[in-house]
Amino acid sequence: MNWQRARTDEKKNERKEAIHKAAFTLFIKNGYDNVSFNGIASEAGFTKSNMYRYFSSREEIFLNVFADLFKKWVEDCLEKLQRLEQEEAINIFAKTWVESHMSHKQFLDLTPILFVSLERNSSYEQLFEFKKLAKDLLYKLSIEITRIYPNIDIDKAFKFLNLSFAATSSLWAASTQNETLKKIYEQEMFKEMDTNFEEDLVSSIEIIINGLKAK
Repeated sequence: MNWQRARTDEKKNERKEAIHKAAFTLFIKNGYDNVSFNGIASEAGFTKSNMYRYFSSREEIFLNVFADLFKKWVEDCLEKLQRLEQEEAINIFAKTWVESHMSHKQFLDLTPILFVSLERNSSYEQLFEFKKLAKDLLYKLSIEITRIYPNIDIDKAFKFLNLSFAATSSLWAASTQNETLKKIYEQEMFKEMDTNFEEDLVSSIEIIINGLKAK
């Protein structure tokens, strides 16, 4: 595709969306470390010089893609949590939390990349801006968690978020299996090692909340 220079905000947003889609496709298909800035440009139908009008690096592209998905998940999660009562049954809270993730599978797909690869490669400035955005979004979730469980303060709520994201990214990565691994887990001797993302994450959330409430 031959993109001409964007003259309006609408056209600029259209270009950025095309870059986002191309980057997401390549990150999922090839893995973060095997995707280059030039590769994203080619997938999106841009020249390298055109790409630099919108983004300065592969890392900046990833952070923009992830930030958009992150915002959408937080908005949806907040809406679901606001329906819960104070001192809601922990199992209900955990299922609601996991349900919000299952509605945003693109966000789940990129979460393991954020923690495993991206944060070792981004510049200070890129990570600072992203972390500032992330903290604002996570603070909104923390406030809602403290409403539901008053004996969990803000510090504990952030602890929950850190632990839940670690569990989410590792369990989602483990649940993405190639055909060889699927065949292995089909064997009786390995069935207990298989991962059920939703069930395992619900259990993890329950354990974390129970532990924080007990302190």
